[in-house]
Formats: sequence, C-alpha cells, structure tokens
Amino acid sequence: MFSGNEAELLARAQFAFTVMFHIIFPAFSIGLASYLFVLEGLYLWKKDRVYLELFNFWKTIFAVAFGMGVVSGIVMSYQFGTNWSVFSDKAGPVIGPMMGYEVLTAFFLEAGFLGVMLFGRERVGPGLHFLATSMVALGTLISATWILAVNSWMQTPAGYAINDVGQFVPVDWWKIVFNPSFPYRLVHMVLAAYLTTAFVVGAVGAWHLLRGTAPRRSATMFSMAMWMASIVTPIQIFAGDEHGLNTLEHQPVKISAMEGHFESHPNGAPLILFGIPNQDEQRVDYAIEIPKLSSLILTHDLNGPLKGLDVVPRDKQPPVAIVFWSFRIMVGLGFLMLGVGLWSLWSRWRGTLATNDMLHRVAVAMGPAGFVAVLAGWVTTEVGRQPYTVYGELLTSDSMSPLATPAIATSLVAFIIVYFAVFGAGTFYILRLMARLPRDSDLELKEGPMRSSGVMSGAQQKPQGASHGH
Repeated sequence: MFSGNEAELLARAQFAFTVMFHIIFPAFSIGLASYLFVLEGLYLWKKDRVYLELFNFWKTIFAVAFGMGVVSGIVMSYQFGTNWSVFSDKAGPVIGPMMGYEVLTAFFLEAGFLGVMLFGRERVGPGLHFLATSMVALGTLISATWILAVNSWMQTPAGYAINDVGQFVPVDWWKIVFNPSFPYRLVHMVLAAYLTTAFVVGAVGAWHLLRGTAPRRSATMFSMAMWMASIVTPIQIFAGDEHGLNTLEHQPVKISAMEGHFESHPNGAPLILFGIPNQDEQRVDYAIEIPKLSSLILTHDLNGPLKGLDVVPRDKQPPVAIVFWSFRIMVGLGFLMLGVGLWSLWSRWRGTLATNDMLHRVAVAMGPAGFVAVLAGWVTTEVGRQPYTVYGELLTSDSMSPLATPAIATSLVAFIIVYFAVFGAGTFYILRLMARLPRDSDLELKEGPMRSSGVMSGAQQKPQGASHGH
C-alpha cells in the first residue's frame, strides 16, 4: 500500500545517499585534473623529472576516481526515472537539454582525451599529450558548469513558463542557464573542488615526508598543495560570503534555517554560534550568540532587519537542525583550512616547510577535510531547499513516482550494500595507491639522477626512514 510520507522519506534518503557518494569523486577529479595539467606544464617548462613522476603518480589515482565518479553518477541519474518520474516529466523540458549538453560538451571531451592522457605519452609526443591533459581538465570544468546550471535553476528558477499540463517549458535559455544563483554556486563549487584536492595532495605529501619515502617529490607536492590552500581558502571564504548574500536575496528561508533564526529581528539579528534548534518550539535551545553580528554579516548594518522562520508556515520550513549544523561544519572546516594555509606560509617564510613535522601531521589529519566540507555544503544547499524540488514552484511530495514504500526500501538497502562494497573497495584501492610512492633512490637507479627543485632542499637533509625533528 502506498504511504506518501514514508515513501517520500525513503526516496529522499536514497537520492541523498547516492548523491553524497557521487559528489566526492567529481569534487576530487575536478581539482586533480587541473593539478595534472599544472604538473605536466611545469615539467615541459622546467624539464624537471620530479613533476613528470608526480604526474605519473597522480594520473593513476585520477583514473580510478574518475571511473567511480562516472559509475556513481549514472546510477544516481536513473532515479529521475524510477523514484522521481513526476519531477522528470514536469521539469524535463528545462533540465533534460542541459544534462544532455553536459554529456555532449564535457563527457565526450573527457572520454575522448582520457586514454591519450593515461597511455599516449610515448605515442603522440609531449605537445599533443599536454593538449590531451588540458582537454581532460577543461572537460571536468565544463561538466561542473552544466551540472551546477541545472542545480542552480532548481534553486533559483528563471527563464521558464508553465504550460497547460503543468510542465516547466523554456522561454529564455540565457536566463535558465545563467539564473540568479548560478555564478555564485559555480565559483563556490570549483574552488571547493580545488581545495579538496589540495588537502588530499598535501596529506599524501606530508605522509611521505614523515616516512621519508621520497623527500624530493613529497616536498614538491606538499609545497604546491600548501600554496593552493593559502591562496584559495581566503578567496573561497569571500566567495562563500557573496553566495550567502545571494541566497538571502533569493532563498531567505534557507538563510533563516542556516542562521537558526526562528524569530524575525527588525533591529538587528544575533549570530548564533552554537545551540540546539528546537523546531517544535520554534527556538534554539542553549544558544551561544553574538548580538547583531548576523545582521552585520548579511546586511552590512548592525541594525539591519532580518526575517525569521515565523513568517513561513511550518509545512514550508526546511529541517532546521540539519541545515543549521551542516552549515557550521562547512564554515568551521573552511576556517581550519585557512589556519593550515597561514601556518604553511609561516613555515615557508622560516624555511621549515619541508621539515615541520607538526604541520605535516596536521596536514595528514586534514586530508579528508575537503570532502567533509563539500558534503556539508551540499546538505546545506539541498536540505535547505526543502520542501521543494524546484524552489517555490514544485513540492518534493508532488515530484515522486507512485511507488510502494517496500519497493523503495528494498532498493535503498540494495544501494547501501552495493555502494559500500564497490566504492569502499575502490576507495581502499586509491588509498593503497597513495601510499605507494616509489623511493627517490629507486627512480634514480631506473631513470638516472633527477634534478631537484628549490622547495625540496630542506627535505633532502632528512635521512630516509628516519624519525624527523625540527
């Protein structure tokens, strides 16, 4: 027997589970493709084999992550036809072409040049191989552009009309693609992907510096990752602030949930640092807050008025506790990343970047931070949009296929088992690959001595395999 509430909850849980598994792979592969592009460019420019060896090391990891991203994305898209067929019918005229363009302009580009990048160096020569690497990197960015255009349109729909049968039909494709939130979401997501990759690369470099496996290449990748962290994190914080202002304009209810504002504040709203949102009582219990700071951040005025959830019917409010805490996890990790970046600048200035073991240990611990921040950001975005699939226009409860609850529950259990088995094994294999960085001495025997880069001079002073002190 069909039960609307239970079936909707399970369908949403299934999509959330699959999309959270999926998003970690594109977030990594977008940044890693650009990192491979930079590595090969530096090799061609400086003729330093360190960059080529790093390219060869990371390209295998990229191939595995890219493959898992493709597979998880295909499975996720099937749910538009199985669990969300009403949404597909109503929104398909708008989102269908954009997802098709993503395949035509991005996936074909990536797939067409991926084989050349992975296996074609000796066959096509350095120039064409570098072109293939750049096309793969460009393809990942184009793919992100189209997917973010689709998601942004669902958040801030524009350029459409609704026909007689309730379908969204395109009126102005320019407004559909470049909808009000699209530029902010695209910049925020691409920077998040770069930071995710930077902290993974930094963690791997730090791990091998601590072990003394390959000091020259480890120091190079660690240095490059810390440059990315120290430069991009402040930009990301600024971009996130701009994104928040855009969300306040177009999705004020989401901002109220993120800030925990159940009540409107006509004369300045406090910034609630921590607390326990109580949606039943419409308040935040045990709140720790700073008076008027939320208004200063969001309106640039201490006394700027901010509306709360009291202006919204309860059945149109998102789950506040989830949005409240996921937002704080994302922001907290962002400031931790900023701290690591600033610490690396201090160590670089002191000349201890390659020998600062405490920094290396922290960098290893921060390796998964980008993935957690991306997941927290997507939870904030998607749960904060509820109860709508197309914000303000199409309710989630009206978007579902007429499926029985046991059918959705069975498929959810199957997804959980298969995903943890398949993608768990894939992730374990990636971690094994990251741990297998050949020793510098092994490569010198095979290839001849490699030129050393300036960033590696400190690392060379460490004996391999030794316990390192400052």
